[in-house]
Formats: sequence, C-alpha cells, structure tokens
Amino acid sequence: MSEPTITRQPLDQNWTVEAVTGPTPANFPTAPIRATVPGVVHTDLVAAGLIDDPFDGDNEAAQQWIGDTVWRYRTSFEWHPNGQTRHDLVAEGLDTVAEITLNGTVIARTENQHRTYRIDLRHALRDGSNDLTITFAAPVPETLRRAEINGALPRTNHHEYNQLRKSASNFGWDWGIDAATSGIWRPIAIESWSGVRIASVRPLATLDGGDGILTAHTVIERDGGTSEDIDLAVTIAGQTVWTTVPAGATTNTTTLRVPDAQLWWPVGYGDQHRYDVTITVPGEIWTARVGFRTVVVDTAPDTAGRPFLLTVNGRDVQVRGVNWIPDHAFFTEVDRPRLERRFADMLDGNVNLVRVWGGGMYESDDFYDLADELGVLVWQDFLFACAAYSEEEHLAREVEAEAREHITRLSSRPSLIIWNGSNENIWGSVVWGWLPRLDGRTWGDGYYRDLLPRLVAELDPTSYYSPSSPYSYGDYLHPNDEHHGTMHIWDVWNQRDWRVYGDYQPRFVSEFGFQGPPAWSTLTRVVHDEPMNPYGKQMLVHQKAQLGNHKLARGAAAHFPEFDTIDAWHWGTQLNQAMAIRFGVEHFRSLAPLNTGVILWQLNDNWPVVSWAAVDFDGHRKPLWYAMRDAYAPRLLTIQPRPSQRAIDEAFMGIAPENDSLATVLLNDTDEVVTGLALHVTRRNVDGTVLAEAHLSTDIPARGTATILIPDTVTAFADPATEILVAEVDQNSGFRRAIHDPVELRDQRPDIDAYTADVEAVDGGYRVTVNATGYVRDLFVQADRVDPDAVVDTGLVTLLPGEQTTFRVTSDVTGQSDAFLAPWVISTANEVASVAQKELAR
Repeated sequence: MSEPTITRQPLDQNWTVEAVTGPTPANFPTAPIRATVPGVVHTDLVAAGLIDDPFDGDNEAAQQWIGDTVWRYRTSFEWHPNGQTRHDLVAEGLDTVAEITLNGTVIARTENQHRTYRIDLRHALRDGSNDLTITFAAPVPETLRRAEINGALPRTNHHEYNQLRKSASNFGWDWGIDAATSGIWRPIAIESWSGVRIASVRPLATLDGGDGILTAHTVIERDGGTSEDIDLAVTIAGQTVWTTVPAGATTNTTTLRVPDAQLWWPVGYGDQHRYDVTITVPGEIWTARVGFRTVVVDTAPDTAGRPFLLTVNGRDVQVRGVNWIPDHAFFTEVDRPRLERRFADMLDGNVNLVRVWGGGMYESDDFYDLADELGVLVWQDFLFACAAYSEEEHLAREVEAEAREHITRLSSRPSLIIWNGSNENIWGSVVWGWLPRLDGRTWGDGYYRDLLPRLVAELDPTSYYSPSSPYSYGDYLHPNDEHHGTMHIWDVWNQRDWRVYGDYQPRFVSEFGFQGPPAWSTLTRVVHDEPMNPYGKQMLVHQKAQLGNHKLARGAAAHFPEFDTIDAWHWGTQLNQAMAIRFGVEHFRSLAPLNTGVILWQLNDNWPVVSWAAVDFDGHRKPLWYAMRDAYAPRLLTIQPRPSQRAIDEAFMGIAPENDSLATVLLNDTDEVVTGLALHVTRRNVDGTVLAEAHLSTDIPARGTATILIPDTVTAFADPATEILVAEVDQNSGFRRAIHDPVELRDQRPDIDAYTADVEAVDGGYRVTVNATGYVRDLFVQADRVDPDAVVDTGLVTLLPGEQTTFRVTSDVTGQSDAFLAPWVISTANEVASVAQKELAR
C-alpha cells in the first residue's frame, strides 16, 4: 500500500476579528482583536475583556448587539509550492453566511453552518505571504432580510431562525440563551494533493446469517490533470480486496464478507465489537471502524394501534432514552472530556439511547465515537425544529447538500440507528395553526416525507428513517396520537398536573419532561437578585419557558405546601421535578409491552438555567437524575395504582382500564430469567410499625414483566397520612425496593426529625452518614452549597426506621465538616412536609 501524500496545513494561528458594521457599544475598539480558531466571536470578546460573561446576570440583553453586527476574521499565513497539483481550502464549519477572500479575491460565499466547504485555491494562492479574510453577515438581521425577500414562515420563539441553515437554538429557546454567534467554529486548513483523493466513503455494514457484509461505497476526486485507472483497496478483518476505478470514473463499490462476524450490541445486550476498515488509493489512506448490526422498527398496525418497536440484531430493545441538546451555547467550548462526562451521566443513569434533537447540530466525531464505544444508541434528528421551512430552491439546495454530507459522514456508525426528519413540525402543521398562515406555501413536508427518506434509503439503508417526532405512521391519523407510533406529552407541565401521566397509555414517548432549577451553586453563580426571589429580574432571565416559574408553582401546588423561603422553593421544585419524572417513567415502563420506550426531555443544559435537564450546565446531577437512574433500572420494581397487565391487555383490546387495586409490576430488562422471586409487601406506619403484610412470589421471563396484585388487606390504609406501602425482594436480585405513598407530600405526616447525621473528613473529601429514626423520604446532599465543585456519589435515598446510608463527598475544600450538616445541605422531603404540618398547627 502506498504512503499518504496529502498534506494538510492547519490555519488555526494568527487570527484577528473586528466589527465591520453594526450597533457596537460606545468606545468599542476599531482595531482588530485576537481571535481563536476554531471559536466564535462571543468567546473572543470575553477573552479580550470587551464583554462580561454572557451567561451572568442579565448580560444576555446587554449583548444582543453582537448578533446584529457584521464580523470579519482575518489571518496571514506563509505558503510555498510543494509539488502537489491541487491546493484546497477546507472549512469544516463556518457560522454562517460568509464571504471568503484570499489575497483580495473572493473565492467563495457560504450560507450553511452545517456544511463543510472545499474551495480550489489554485487561482488565488501565492508563494509567500497570503491574506485570508472571512466576513460573516450579522445573523439576526440576515434572518430578517431573508424573511422579507422570501416571506416569513411560522415558527416558535422570536427570531426568523427558519430562514437560515443555522442551529435553531442559537437564537434562543425555552431553555437556551439568545446569543446568535458568528465564527469559524470547526477546523479550517489547506489540503494539497495530486492525482486523486478520497472524497467520501460509506462503509455500510450489514449481516447475512452469521456473516458480516461490508459494502464500501467510495467516491474519489481527480485533480483534473489525470484520468488513468486507479487501484483501490478495501481491508477489513485481515482481508484485502483490490479493485480498479476505470479512467474517468469517480465511484467504486466493493463488497467483502466477514465470516462469523462478531456483532455490535447496544449497552445491556452484548459487547460493542467493531472492525477497522481501511480504504487505500495512491497517495491516501482512509480509515474508520464499523460494527455489524441490523436495525428494524416495527410500526405495523396491531389491535391497540401502531407500535414503535425497535429491534437490533433481531432482539427487541426497550428504550430508556434521553434527549440531547448542544452541551454549550458556544459549540466550540464542548471538548471530548466534557462529552465523556455527559456519556457517563447517561450510562450511570441506565440510559441506552440518546436522541440528538433537531434544533441543535450534527455532533462532533467525538460524540459518535463515544456512542459507538459505549453502546449508546443514537437517534439523530435532521436539523428542523418547531417551524415551517421553505422547500424553494434557495433553501432546498442547502438542505440536500447538508443531508448528503452528514448521512455519508455518519453511515459507518453502528450506534446511529434512527434518522428522524424533524422535531414537531408535522405535529405543528396540524395543531399550531400553520396552514391558514401559509396560504399554500411549502412548509417542509416534502423534506420529511420525500427528500430525506430518499436520501437515507440511498446513502444509509442500514438505519431506520422516521418522518418526524412525534409521528403516528398513518396519513389520516393525528400526528401525536398516543395509540400510534411516537408521541410528545407536553400538556403535563404546560397545563396539567404530573399525575396526568398516569392517564396516558402511549406506545412510545419520544419527549416528555418537567422543569426544575439547577443546583444551588449553579443558580447563584449567575443570578444575583437581592433578595433572591423566584420572580426576580435576573432569575427570570434564567427561566426561558413562558411563565415558567408560574408553572413551577402551579405544578408543585397539588403536591407540596406553599414554599416560604427561596431555599424551600429551590429544593421543593427540584424535588417535584424528580417526583414527576419518577412517576411518569415508572408508569410508562409498567405498560410494557404496550409501551416500548421512553425518551426523557432532557439530559443536559447549554447554559445555567431553570430547565427540564437532569444534569445542569455545571455538571451537577440534579435530584431528577437520580430519579431517572432508579426508574430506568434494568430491573425495576414499581407499585402502580391499577393491575398493569390487565390494563395492557385491555389497551390491546381497546377497553379503557379500571383503577380498582394496587399492583406490583416487575420489569426484567436483562437476559436472565428470574424464577421463584419472593416478594414481601408491607403496610407500615412511618415510625416503622408493620400494620399488614403479604408474602408473594413470581417468575419473570428474560426481557419480560410480571404483575402481582397486592391483597386488599395490605392496601387498606387506616391513616394514609402516616402510612406507606413497601414492596421488597431479595437484595441480591437487582430489584430496588418500591415505596408507595398513599397521599401527597403536603398531606403526609412523617416525623420532622426522622434522622441523625454525622460527617467526617476523609481522604479526598468527606463522609456523611445518616441514621433513620423514622421514615426519611428522598434524602439528598446538596454538597455544592458548601463547595461548588463537590461531587456526591449518590442521592435521593429513602430510608426506613433503623436504616443507615453513607454519602461520599469528593471535595478539595478542607475544614468544612460542620458545613455539611447545615440546613438545606442535607435535604429531605420531610422538611417540605413539615411546612404543611406547621400550617396545620397554626
């Protein structure tokens, strides 16, 4: 095999940026400032000391001028002929509408943040010093200009973001800062080559019986000076196949068989075996890793509607998912270590699928590398969200080019199993009143039902395509019908109480969520209202949902007493968020096999904000994360307010379920059969006294469920305010204990002083030990109140009288033992319930 001869000269040094035109502040420097590439102008302005932290206080409003300004990046670099024929400028990410000049000559104009641009420089490059400039149109005025030219289209939020192929959430979202960026956000370089180069490869990996089939589709580009035959080699698993690309041809397809291939499996189903693939042409070697797997999604009608059942390698997968947004408002600040922490949040939280949401971006190679390595399935949205998008030529050409690039780029990824046309756009066309406003204009339907499925079928037929989320898989069905396909549940949170989750029997939930604030240290790092108040000026800057904090109050009112301090509000609304999601996930999962998956909105934040996230921007795992972890356990024991199996059977028969008893539901999402499992159910007083009990047993098939009714003698609560129901199995079985509280927290009367706590300093931090003298509900250590960088090893622990638990706090702060015993550092639901008891006493 020949050695590679393509040379790459990175252009990541000596950049400056300057404001060309726009509403810059008084005394803003006219001279260029130093710029970092890859980067965006906001981070450059922060580094130069020209703006404060955009995330702090209400700086967002004060910095809106940045998105209204034209910015010019400039660098000079040395270049000398090196014997190669072609010299290309390769820009992997320009944000967004830009004019590129080299030595005074315009060499390209670009208008898509999501595309790579390759520009032949032979007519403009010179021996010696070269001057390169990239001038970015002001993004916000550019959206307005295009809306005036092409016509505004329906959308959410307050900018015409659907006019540009730029990340929708970059213009703000109901969890995201409005900080429209400009900049060179991915690497830029000069590539020099001769003869041919590999333009793209799609190494599609499929199965034929027990054998792996690799079909490598290779596109080559010729330098214009040669048209001879080209030798091309494909290597996998110790096999090499040589073929010839005839003179003048630019494509090649080579197929290899890998006998008895080891399969790539999702986490929890097997190992993530992958194979190195090498494509060689004279002067270049291309490499990737592929995994052999099959993907099928069953949406065929059944007696209950239409399922959305994911099957990998012939095995059904119960999806335990999270929705993913960009992990930082300034994309260039997300590096591999940060992504590794987020993937740890997924795996530690029992997540097996991540949905990359359509208002963000196609993620970096590091993101998909981690998914491949760890077995986390990827559902990838195309980048359309909550808006109508023109199908006219000015946008359609960009949409097709962008889609072709990223389908090709990601076709080798075994983790990527679903391509999804849009987020809520088909649903939105029906329920958001678009059609009268469109007056016959296109709105994107042709992308979702024609162009994109054609491109996926052409370029990545190993993955599944869905037109949208939600989607009901029937032309005459409401697109968000719970009985058909995927659904989003947003009446809960926006209008209705979280107990309403229990009224739904969805086949697959691809979005649902409930809000709560970030960790105390994350919130107070950026919100400085005096006094701190849920409706303070800066607090509301960091709450982007419409009437968000009013919805927090309304959502807690049915479950909690009125919060009387900011500390109680913070902890109570965090706890309410956790309780809502625990309730919803356990209910949905208890419906299996009627329900085949849940994707929580959302895993992460892109700045410090009150939001639906399980992990806040600073990386703190909120109480919600621990509730998700427990509710997503592969082996789940839950107590449900009706016999779940009968409800499932009735759903398949179209009969409305009745709520006439309590049942334990055991889900065994593992490959091991559970036989003779002993189940002990007790009704107890909160002081620990056992009032009634039952001993039950069951078998649970692998990847199956079992439902056992609890005898009425056990569920007959005499004083619901002081009684609980406890279901336990052998501690080595993998099932966590389930506890049912018969009344809301505001009506419950646990002991206010139900525990004692001690703390000791240990190597690397502290050990907090809690001993329960009564029923301790949802115990949590807010260690960040002492040290914002502290990490606690667990959270949201419930104890019965006589039990003990230990929290390990990792912290570099010394001499602070007593601080970990301060009020609100150790937090429980008992403290919240005590407020109601005090109100009753008054």
